[in-house]
Amino acid sequence: MDTSHATPTHTKLRAENVSMVFQRDGKSTSVLDNVNLEVKEGEFVCLLGPSGCGKSTLLNIIAGFLSPTTGEVRIENEKVNGPDPRRIFVFQERGVFPWLTVEGNVGFGLYKLPKEEQERRIAHYIKMVGLVGFEKSYPQELSGGMKQRLEVARALAVDPDMMFLDEPFGALDSITRLIMRSELLRIWEAEKKTIIFVTHDIEESIQLADRVVVMSARPAKIQSIVEIDIPHPRDLSSPRYLELRDGIFEQIGIAHKI
Repeated sequence: MDTSHATPTHTKLRAENVSMVFQRDGKSTSVLDNVNLEVKEGEFVCLLGPSGCGKSTLLNIIAGFLSPTTGEVRIENEKVNGPDPRRIFVFQERGVFPWLTVEGNVGFGLYKLPKEEQERRIAHYIKMVGLVGFEKSYPQELSGGMKQRLEVARALAVDPDMMFLDEPFGALDSITRLIMRSELLRIWEAEKKTIIFVTHDIEESIQLADRVVVMSARPAKIQSIVEIDIPHPRDLSSPRYLELRDGIFEQIGIAHKI
């Protein structure tokens, strides 16, 4: 079945001339160099680049956890000056609370809602991520993939405006990563959230994204933006998929050989 996402039109986010220089022990380290990027409403964008190039720094600036040395980020034409509860960050390291059950974790940010609405949302997102039957379980009783599903459910339960994911599947084994990618795509299709997803995995970026933002080595510039013009679900062996994958490998200076 073709579950391709509707083409986004409204500009949700705009990063303009964003540069970042860190000062440590009297030394300057330039991490980002004049980055410009637009993201549309409902779009799934992957930031792709080598480890340490500045992808996570850019995501942290977009999310409001860091202030750029120069330039600015605007969401819905409002300047980002700090974190916003409407926008949820999902980290690579497990962010679930070990002292809370699955239900408790999903409901953590819902305390201002009426009890009935809390219960409705908790049940809805537990079902959406496939954790029915584990409502009373604690994180230590879950597998790595289940914990990651729980974190996604907790993020979605607060009905965020945007989701920022920083290599969320990096610590998972290869089979679980494939499953989680499919789960995230299914949820994205259902929820229509704007997602910015950091990865250094080319295959992952092509499987997930509407567009892949290819970043250079540090200090990072945007090297290219690749539109992934393949409908979901994507055939990972199709000629177009392989063409896009090999094109990105070439852009970053790696000849991909089977």
